Amino acid sequence: MKRRIALLSVLVAASLAAQDWAVARLEKSPRHREWVTVKHGGRSVETFVAYPESAAKTPVVVVIHEIFGMTDWVQDLADQVAEAGYIAVAPDLLSGMAPNGGRTKDFAPNTVMEAISHLDPDQVTADLNAAADYGLQLPASNGKLFAAGFCWGGGQTFRFSTNRADLKAAFVFYGPPPPAEAMAKIQAPVYGFYAGNDARIDATIPAAKDQMAAARKSYDPVVYQGAGHGFMRAGEDPAATEPNQKARAAAWTRWKQLLQERSQ
Repeated sequence: MKRRIALLSVLVAASLAAQDWAVARLEKSPRHREWVTVKHGGRSVETFVAYPESAAKTPVVVVIHEIFGMTDWVQDLADQVAEAGYIAVAPDLLSGMAPNGGRTKDFAPNTVMEAISHLDPDQVTADLNAAADYGLQLPASNGKLFAAGFCWGGGQTFRFSTNRADLKAAFVFYGPPPPAEAMAKIQAPVYGFYAGNDARIDATIPAAKDQMAAARKSYDPVVYQGAGHGFMRAGEDPAATEPNQKARAAAWTRWKQLLQERSQ
């Protein structure tokens, strides 16, 4: 099993390292983007922030990266959130965890997944809270907060909704749910985006629906048939399969509609 995981890590690292398409798209963006250092307690969290071109104040979306860390695609995705009209705040949750205190880019690519899997949950929550607070305090923010995450970040988004009472909505992309006993603390509606060819995560949906219903919480999952885990990233890749492309397009449309509705 360990050998299989190691091989998978190498293969994934190789594919993620070749995200020139994401870099190219980001370089063409007219929007303001910047890296900021968000400090809390004894930690400094390097955070990517993308601003919409807007004359009015706008909501904040905390973007939680995949288990692959702060990749070029995450920055590309954050910029697309800004393009849709929202301030995107994307913390690198591996900040300070790499050799010599670096972040995702300072890890050997095949070690990132393991490093993220060993992050302390309380530290992750504190980092996300600090990033959210930073976004809300920006002069361009209108004080409304959302969270969205992908893969590992999808699970962290669902979990963050149990810790952050002022969320307007949580958008979980192919991530697992938190323990049933934690769901009682959720205040925001949770919207799920899942891949049809992802039995590992999809197996959690029926129980999550029952548990959220029992806790009298709002949970609306949608499964995009034919798509694979990670379709929001894979569907944007120029080499994407048609099911992943279609799933990404449909999910992106749904996500923007929900953001607009919940921002009212």
